[in-house]
Amino acid sequence: MDYAATTPVDPRVVKAMLPYFSEKFGNTMSLHSFGQEAKEALEESREVIADLMGAKPKEIIFTSSATESNNTALKGIAFANRKKGNHIIISPIEHDCVIESAKWLESQGFEVTRLKVGKFGLVDPADVKKAIKKDTILVSVMHANNEIGTIEPIEEIGKIIKKSNIQNQKSKIYFHTDAAQSFGKIPIDVNKMNIDLMTVSSHKTYGPKGAGALFVRGGTKIEPIIHGGGHESGLRSSTVNVPAIVGFAEAARICQREMRREAEKLTKLRDKLIKGVLKKIGGSHLNGHPKKRLPNNANFWFKGVEGESIVMHLDLLGIAVSSGSACSSKSLAPSHVLLAIGLRPEQAYGSLRLSLGRWTKEKDINYVLDVLPKVVKRLREISPFKK
Repeated sequence: MDYAATTPVDPRVVKAMLPYFSEKFGNTMSLHSFGQEAKEALEESREVIADLMGAKPKEIIFTSSATESNNTALKGIAFANRKKGNHIIISPIEHDCVIESAKWLESQGFEVTRLKVGKFGLVDPADVKKAIKKDTILVSVMHANNEIGTIEPIEEIGKIIKKSNIQNQKSKIYFHTDAAQSFGKIPIDVNKMNIDLMTVSSHKTYGPKGAGALFVRGGTKIEPIIHGGGHESGLRSSTVNVPAIVGFAEAARICQREMRREAEKLTKLRDKLIKGVLKKIGGSHLNGHPKKRLPNNANFWFKGVEGESIVMHLDLLGIAVSSGSACSSKSLAPSHVLLAIGLRPEQAYGSLRLSLGRWTKEKDINYVLDVLPKVVKRLREISPFKK
């Protein structure tokens, strides 16, 4: 029940990857047949990833992770366009790699505006419009939140930025979205949504860890943050991880074929889980939007109990869940996402994220609905917060 943290690699993906470890092992920059064989696989993979988001193959830059892609997007745009402006807009519920990149850019002289969100975690497009200034060069709002699952109004925000660019043609505002959690789960069209840069990740789509990608629209002015031999159109130097990229592409192919059917299945299971938890456990509350959320995400907070304690107790019973983003699970600080939607620290500490996936079955939901109420009841009995 923690597919949002990472997914198992689909056996079909493993099969596609295997030849590229020992048989088709060439370096994509080599001119001989081994290298050209690997290069061909790389370009075929680029086409597959591009097709799933409506992009051109040459607009896909492969990276090692969503974190690297987000860092490249924010820092690359900031430094390439700082003569035109130094103002960046982000939402307060971004992944830590966007939050921390923005903080670092502030230390380098950039100005960062952090938007507010409502109780469901939605960014108001009108707030984006109000925040835009003459020196704004980048807006970064994630497509779907990794903790609460809320899907943001990306298309509406994209229209606002496009209109602003038409009205002020002297200064270009780029629009970036982190789609690591949504890519492969719900439809994305970078052209319809007016997206200039988009981050995607392999290991969230049943592909291997160690591969990610950044969509960079043609004509975008961006600087690399890794310099070297000029791989990936000069934007990401480093020997290409061909096996992982081939796996990422195969995972994307599967998502493209099975997305609608899988989303329908997961939405049904998700709704059963949410309804059951809210009915069976008093003092339980759903975090995130009740409808505009990822098909596999359910996030709650429970009165009078700590989420970390629930995680540990459920683990002993064979259920893996999390109390927030996997990347910040070791932090003792309350989730910045939950604080941003208006939860008090003690409420945020009582949060629990359950995320479903390709191999989740109804019997798994039934088991959680049988066990979780008992765990919460037991923890409340011994909790210092029960009064």
